[in-house]
Amino acid sequence: MMMFDLLLIILTLISAFLASQFKEILHAIVAFLVMSILVAIIFFWVGAYYVSVFQILIYAGAIVVLLLVSLHTIER
Repeated sequence: MMMFDLLLIILTLISAFLASQFKEILHAIVAFLVMSILVAIIFFWVGAYYVSVFQILIYAGAIVVLLLVSLHTIER
């Protein structure tokens, strides 16, 4: 059990770091999406089921869609 918790935390920290360090915006969005899903899994694992659902709906859903829409509207 403890190893699974540690693995989730380490993967979340790595994906958060990658989301802030990627030069390509699409790679950063994918890393942010992975980080949001991992945070939702952590919430689910500790028993906060409603927080987990809202994490998926708001961060992994709405924020990533907002970032993708802004990506398509930026002129290159």
